[in-house]
Amino acid sequence: MNSDSLVRLQVAQRIAHITLCRPEKKNALSPQLISELTETFLQAEQSNEVRIIILRAEGTVFSAGADIAYLQQLQHFSYEENLADSRRFEQLLRTVYTSSKVVLAEVQGHALAGGCGLITACDFAFAVPEAQFGYTEARIGFVPALVSVLLLRRTNGSIARDLLLTGRLISAEEAKTAGLIHEVVASEQLSRRVEAFATELLENCSGQSLALTKELLWKLPGMDLLSAWELAAQRNAHMRTTDDFRKGIAGFLNRQPVKW
Repeated sequence: MNSDSLVRLQVAQRIAHITLCRPEKKNALSPQLISELTETFLQAEQSNEVRIIILRAEGTVFSAGADIAYLQQLQHFSYEENLADSRRFEQLLRTVYTSSKVVLAEVQGHALAGGCGLITACDFAFAVPEAQFGYTEARIGFVPALVSVLLLRRTNGSIARDLLLTGRLISAEEAKTAGLIHEVVASEQLSRRVEAFATELLENCSGQSLALTKELLWKLPGMDLLSAWELAAQRNAHMRTTDDFRKGIAGFLNRQPVKW
């Protein structure tokens, strides 16, 4: 990481820690941050040393959403320029959402608009009680188009309609009830709880099983029933040919713990 980088990557014990490093701007999503974050996720995705990814942020705010200075520039963009810009953020969300690695969000502060979209793209999110969440785009004449794709997969239509059309902020507890986050954790315990959850996954679950299950989770909702069953059967058959399957079945039959 050089001095101008807005994203930091650290890998230890099969866990990649990806950190947003723009606290003075509340980790606002500038073009540079979006580009670096996408590249960093791809780097972690391609690494054989990584099984779990933890996304976190410096400062008191996880991410306040789009960078204000950049929003001012967008007013002068052509449709084609805006489309290209939208596709860059779409690539980031898609990269996070479709990663074969389990992605945990460690949310130490507010996550708004695009920042809330990042949370929605993760598999699990852990947040402090003081954190607020919201898709506030409609309140500034914008549209939460890209994040709505993920929110509709994460929650029911009634909740999505409420959050997207009102742009209101919700507490961590309400976000948990809505299915946006997995757990509310006291600030002083947050990092330790996220690390413990990651360790549990590493110790108890096959990496190959998790990767194939994640693929099914993001592909199946968009498929018709017969196609979904066919894909599931193919992935089921493929898993049975893997080393993890042989190791897991051997451990089960011999009543011995498996070291994943």
